[in-house]
Amino acid sequence: MKTNIAVAILAAAGLLTSCQQTAPTETATTEAPQSEQADAPESKAGLIKVTILYPNRDGSTFDMDYYTNKHMPMVADLLGDAMKFLEIDEGIGGRSPDESMPYLAIGYLYFDKLSDYQDAFGPVAEQILNDIPNYTNIQPVVQISEVLQ
Repeated sequence: MKTNIAVAILAAAGLLTSCQQTAPTETATTEAPQSEQADAPESKAGLIKVTILYPNRDGSTFDMDYYTNKHMPMVADLLGDAMKFLEIDEGIGGRSPDESMPYLAIGYLYFDKLSDYQDAFGPVAEQILNDIPNYTNIQPVVQISEVLQ
């Protein structure tokens, strides 16, 4: 059960982070529905960050268009105002010019409190997880952390 929840969290994070597609060298940032801020959201100490990583391995497939235009908007809608904002990265390279990127995509979901994430994600986890095969064959890796700086 805990494994299913972790996978669901990763999937949700991946979906949310791809709500907006940008050029590969940029990071997309979007806010949760109905959230109003004058300036672009920024990470700040104390926020809870759910990071969803999609490792780049032989045979991996990832549909960035689906992820950014369908999956993540769905996740953002499902999580609602509990999610403060999200970011999404598309891998473009590794440490050196001859190394491939370690991750095809990384999604970040931000919440005020861990309980906000858990309360929002739990009821919609199955719906989010069931959509993952529509954009990737990768089992995402999820990490939940607290922003320190």
